[in-house]
Amino acid sequence: MNRRSVNLGWALVMVAAVLVLVGAGVGSTGWESVWEAARDPVAWQIIWDIRLPRTLGAWLAGALLGLAGAVAQGLFRNPLADPYLLGSASGASLGVALTLVLFGVSPFVTQWSTRLGINGGAFLGAAGGVLLTLLLAKGVQHTLRLLLAGVIVGVVLGAAKELVLLARPDLLQSMQAFMLGSTAFVGWDACLTMVVVVVVTAALAWVLGPVLDGLSLGEATALSLGLPLAPLRVALIAVLALATGTAVAQTGLIAFVGLAAPHLVRSVVKTNHSRLILLSSCMGGALLLASDILARGVLAPQELPVGVLTAALGGSYLLWLMHRRANGAGLL
Repeated sequence: MNRRSVNLGWALVMVAAVLVLVGAGVGSTGWESVWEAARDPVAWQIIWDIRLPRTLGAWLAGALLGLAGAVAQGLFRNPLADPYLLGSASGASLGVALTLVLFGVSPFVTQWSTRLGINGGAFLGAAGGVLLTLLLAKGVQHTLRLLLAGVIVGVVLGAAKELVLLARPDLLQSMQAFMLGSTAFVGWDACLTMVVVVVVTAALAWVLGPVLDGLSLGEATALSLGLPLAPLRVALIAVLALATGTAVAQTGLIAFVGLAAPHLVRSVVKTNHSRLILLSSCMGGALLLASDILARGVLAPQELPVGVLTAALGGSYLLWLMHRRANGAGLL
């Protein structure tokens, strides 16, 4: 099992390297070789300032979503759990909408809104959504209550965001890129932020992996093993919220990457949660980067929102997976 995990990890690393080279060469005019573009200073500046940070940013955001998806599925013991389950997506959307509303309200408010920025508003909104879920669930002792609280918070904050947009319909176009998901605005600063968060969350998730292994056997068994579930659940939720909030703040709402990446890993190898989380992170990065390359190139010079493409591909994959399993169980 360990060898298969290592082989899958190296395969995902090589796929990522190839996709980075391809992504750096895909633009609005089609594909061009990075080596040939390096001879032209103007072309190389476009690659260095725009395409390369966007390509690396897509992989990093996908890695964060894949990691968060594996943590969420292990924490809730539910293969349908995704990174947005605790209200982070709706909170981020509301945060972006409120930040846009605050622009131009007054010189003082505009100054602070400008410093905060859209990314900061999205991150604070995502963190606020998770905290509100924890308050509504009255802690982390009951997984089902936490799950229901996340659903409720997501619906309520989503409704609040819609009310804001109804009051300010001029914000709809500005919100569109965030709601559909896009890597077009990712720069080197965003990549540096995501690198730090990937390293921190991956290290914490690796350490907390045995906790998810214990939870997979049931809460009673985990308690009998001497695991202090309450503080460890808080740590896992912190990892989930930090990874999800950072990815959403930089690229907007991108569906199915965090849900599908752990499924793809589990379909290839059976391993413990520590390795599953790291492999899901690499798989999520490969999925989002491949989708971003397709979104850039399939209708060039126009561009599809990458969130729309991941939703279509991810939904098709899950429908195929359901159909295959139903046939295997003799249900269809």
